[in-house]
Amino acid sequence: MPEAVITVESLGKSFPPARSGWRAFFQPFEKPTAVALAGVSFEVQEGEALALLGANGAGKSTLLRILATLLVPTHGHARVAGHDTVHQSRDVRRRLGYHAGTDHGFYARLTARENLLFFGQLNRLSSSSATQQISQLAEQFQLGEALDRQVRTLSTGTVQRLSLARALLHRPSVLLLDEPTRSLDAIAAVEFRRFLKSEILRHGQTSLLFASHALHEVALLADRVAVIDAGRLLACDTVSTLKRSTGASSLEEVFLRLTGHHAAASSGDHML
Repeated sequence: MPEAVITVESLGKSFPPARSGWRAFFQPFEKPTAVALAGVSFEVQEGEALALLGANGAGKSTLLRILATLLVPTHGHARVAGHDTVHQSRDVRRRLGYHAGTDHGFYARLTARENLLFFGQLNRLSSSSATQQISQLAEQFQLGEALDRQVRTLSTGTVQRLSLARALLHRPSVLLLDEPTRSLDAIAAVEFRRFLKSEILRHGQTSLLFASHALHEVALLADRVAVIDAGRLLACDTVSTLKRSTGASSLEEVFLRLTGHHAAASSGDHML
């Protein structure tokens, strides 16, 4: 059986408690106590799309940041395309595209084009290849007029589209997307999901792990769904199997039953 493209084994991450004032000075010496992930294990196969479903603070972004080599786990380990995220981080970065939910990491005083060319060089793209890819992605994400403007002058939605373009710039075999359609208007979100489904995932050569609060987005894109709550993996399976195992009639009900948020469901205060 071929090795999974993403392997997560007993992954845990804890952080020191938040401090202010003089207590912050001693924070580096404090024992980590705030648990973000608690022994999470799962795999993503080649060509598969797996969605991370959970309330805010469940640990989804922490998990994606560990896989993107931006955080080091407290215990357990993870592998992307056969490479350990801690000990072989450079090899991991060459094979994945990562889109952060909030902090996009662009250089604010450079133009959008200059940023993309820079990140293309980091991913070992030739100038001609990077220029061609930028042109194609700019058309796809409607970035034409924004390419030669400084990033600091762009709207939140435009920066979001620019970040998605950067994630796809080097045609990675693994995509990590943290709430990819957040800050996009309705039309841009629909177009991105269509592009992802028809152009990126259809050929079965790209594996996708993404976090989303949009249940219709999860249902459209995901082959399987991993439900996370308070840093723990509660279930990981297809939507139809999760519905059968929980006796739920919808994906939202699956989530509420697995996490025990029935009160929120009955009051209409949905968690997603």
